[in-house]
Amino acid sequence: MGVPLKTVETTQDLPREADCVVIGAGIVGVCAAYWLARAGQKVVLIEKGRVGAEQSSRNWGWCRQQNRDARELPLSTRSLALWERMAEEIGADLGFRRCGLLYLSNDPAEIEGWAAWGRFARGEGVDTRMLSAAEATDRGAATGQRWLGGVWSPSDGTADPAIAAPLIATGVEQNGGTVVQNCAARGLETSGGRVSAVVTEKGPIRTRQVVLAGGAWAASFLHQLGIRFPQSSVRSSVLSVGPGAEGVPPALHTSAASVTRRGDGAYTLAISGRASVDPTPGTLLGARHFLPMALKRWRVLSPGGTQAWRAGFDTRSRWRLDRETPMERVRVLDPRPSARVIRETLAASQALLPGLKELPVQASWGGYIDSTPDGVPVIDADIGVPGLTLAAGFSGHGFGIGPGAGHLVADLLLGRETLTETEQYRLARFTDPQWGKVAEF
Repeated sequence: MGVPLKTVETTQDLPREADCVVIGAGIVGVCAAYWLARAGQKVVLIEKGRVGAEQSSRNWGWCRQQNRDARELPLSTRSLALWERMAEEIGADLGFRRCGLLYLSNDPAEIEGWAAWGRFARGEGVDTRMLSAAEATDRGAATGQRWLGGVWSPSDGTADPAIAAPLIATGVEQNGGTVVQNCAARGLETSGGRVSAVVTEKGPIRTRQVVLAGGAWAASFLHQLGIRFPQSSVRSSVLSVGPGAEGVPPALHTSAASVTRRGDGAYTLAISGRASVDPTPGTLLGARHFLPMALKRWRVLSPGGTQAWRAGFDTRSRWRLDRETPMERVRVLDPRPSARVIRETLAASQALLPGLKELPVQASWGGYIDSTPDGVPVIDADIGVPGLTLAAGFSGHGFGIGPGAGHLVADLLLGRETLTETEQYRLARFTDPQWGKVAEF
């Protein structure tokens, strides 16, 4: 049983030149291509497999400001409005709804952490509301439990991971861009020290601007260019059950389980932070960068297997541009979910929400979440090769902020005023002596 995903038909004819080539048609890549095309750029969006087939269709679908790192908050706030704007411009329902997000807890320390974040966020204009025990219990009535407290963020919401990226890709085409699926980018050519072409399995595309939005594949691609990008991935395990439960909130988080209503009325079930660590060459070589994060999350991380190593997406080997690459051997990263995590998630979700007990399991799937050492993405047009912009390392937060991240990429390439500040997204922060001293809020 696999992840649901809308299929879109695109051309197989590869343009020979472009103003910009975007590599990777996940949510960030399609949004970057969309905003560039809207600005009149001749854009080619290439994807080694299917649009949105990796983590962009394997997430919960949350579009949130609540509990965001301060460095991501402005981007998440602007993304909410952009979700609405894109749907209107494309003329398609992306599944985005400001349905509100509900957080419930019986842990005083967790509640105080939410309250501290709320005091900061309200100063930034975010509508986040602490709930008393009575209010939390009332909003969480479907659980049949009493709660110590919670948070309600009414302006946050969800979009549909099964359709969002594919429909935005159609918006790229509506605005004159070209989308090519089943076409892997093998590498770059340079002239005079700057980008001059993207080499694909179907031939080169001449261009002076490239956006690498390759998700879990980004570090390996950059390694071919001698650029070091500290990136690691963990394997998540998620399932969905059919529609039919009464009174279940559209988006609910607790420490035991999180539940999201999908566009078709079904429910996505997950346990926040629970993941398997599948070793890869890149993970082992970069272990020291991720040790602080691993120590914070050791209770929810578990040892994985050899799936990632065999998939080859996080290799430190070199490949040739005239030979098949790992991207062509694995068109879509589709790892097996952990059977144990799926069982535990289903049991925890049914215990949390008894109304789910009668609903059949529809599907279960795994996905690789690519992360940076500080859990904040890199969105940077100055990474060592003029003309190459990196947008990756979204650390499980990329779906909700995809529209804003793509807009920010377009801002950088077009030399216009940026949607938000950009200093916090620079790749060079990982070599800055002050790195690691930035407060979350």
